[in-house]
Amino acid sequence: MPVQIRCERAVRAKDRFTTIPTRTALLTFPTSRNRCRTQHRKAFDQHPDAEILSSFPGIGPLTGARVLGEIGDDRSRFRDARALKAYAGAAPITVASGKSHAVHHRRVKNQRLAAAGYVWIFGALPSPQVKEHYDRRRARGDRHTAAMRHVFNRLLGCLHHCLATGQKFDPTKAFPALAPATT
Repeated sequence: MPVQIRCERAVRAKDRFTTIPTRTALLTFPTSRNRCRTQHRKAFDQHPDAEILSSFPGIGPLTGARVLGEIGDDRSRFRDARALKAYAGAAPITVASGKSHAVHHRRVKNQRLAAAGYVWIFGALPSPQVKEHYDRRRARGDRHTAAMRHVFNRLLGCLHHCLATGQKFDPTKAFPALAPATT
């Protein structure tokens, strides 16, 4: 037996609360969403590292803000790129005992940064260097998620380097094997 629920939203009007149907609220939602989006973009553009983050393929204002919010402003928080990769869950875990040796992906990680990284990589795949690196990992036998994690790992290392040195992202330095040979 289906249950019908009447959705209403509480609205404050002249020091008392009233309810309005959700249909009316949904009609006003796009304008508030656009206003929020422009405020968010302005706030991200004011950050000192916004230009560096925006130079990476696949990072826009929203993904850049999410990545920046998760790794923070403190440059001494992560001793090196390996620490950042482990925090994000992009670095593999190697388990070796005796003659056995296994490599696994991390399950204990910052889930929000890992989710932002997954969105970041999907946005970066149209970039020719990133796509070539992803395709090369797939040809090596990696599954889709492992190849995506490997690309995320590579880009996180580049991000750590760029933030530490203040440089913008350069795909020819990040993917040197794919750079055209100069004569």
